[in-house]
Amino acid sequence: MTGSKSSFTNLSENFWSTVSFGDLSIVNVMGKEVVQYVDGIFVSQKKYVQEILDRLKMKNCNLVDTPVDFGSKLNKVGRGDMVDNTLYRQIVGSLMYLIATRPDIMYAISLKIKYMESLAEIHLLAVKSILRSLQGTKDFCLFYKKGIEAVSWSSRKQKIVTLLTTEAEFVAATAYACQAVWLRRILQEVQLKQERSTTIFCDNNLAIKQSKIHVLHGRSKHIDVKYYFLRDINNEGTIELQYCQSEDQLTNIITKPLRFLPFQKLRKLMGVNTMDEFKKVQLN
Repeated sequence: MTGSKSSFTNLSENFWSTVSFGDLSIVNVMGKEVVQYVDGIFVSQKKYVQEILDRLKMKNCNLVDTPVDFGSKLNKVGRGDMVDNTLYRQIVGSLMYLIATRPDIMYAISLKIKYMESLAEIHLLAVKSILRSLQGTKDFCLFYKKGIEAVSWSSRKQKIVTLLTTEAEFVAATAYACQAVWLRRILQEVQLKQERSTTIFCDNNLAIKQSKIHVLHGRSKHIDVKYYFLRDINNEGTIELQYCQSEDQLTNIITKPLRFLPFQKLRKLMGVNTMDEFKKVQLN
């Protein structure tokens, strides 16, 4: 971006519209409501969610607990009558813009994107299930508590076919490590060099051991050499893999369907809840 300082200031003033209420400062940025609080900031798109529900005539729809029905399966050749894919694409496109403030629906949306062609009624009902879950959680926001909450997230299929669960976890941990190294370098550029190692939580003990020393050589010798980059940066202290229980593994919410109670627990850990609930936690 180029231009005079005054023109940049005017652009900034038009881009940010701020309203203050006591200890709260509300900023509207590109359709997102950012509320500055004492212990952090809340980012929400509840107005946008309501607009979607009104446009699709689902403001009085029945509620569901999770955006993906646990145990349900979708196939490219669905059951029921074929439907027009225009509405389906409109819904998915509208929901994708919500991921920035509602990472809890990321898995549901990524699952539905795979079925853009040859749609059946079951696919349309599945994508409407996300809207039904949003109807009951439209007041939810993403809370950033002074660097504790999520700042970067991603969910995608691995590019290779793994033969073992340990191998899949090892490859995933390597991807996380690359992201951690990138973030550390950015912080270093802005004079915030990280002295301590970055912690990566993993729910597979063998993958953690594999990242430190070479174990199970007979079952892991086929793993591509490039993934052992994880071992190098682990041994030099850049990252540290720590074990966590599967029910506490935060990435499960963006990689697999969950029952309501585990989904609710991980959603709160991710920092997605109502503003009032966050304030109650802070007061306690």
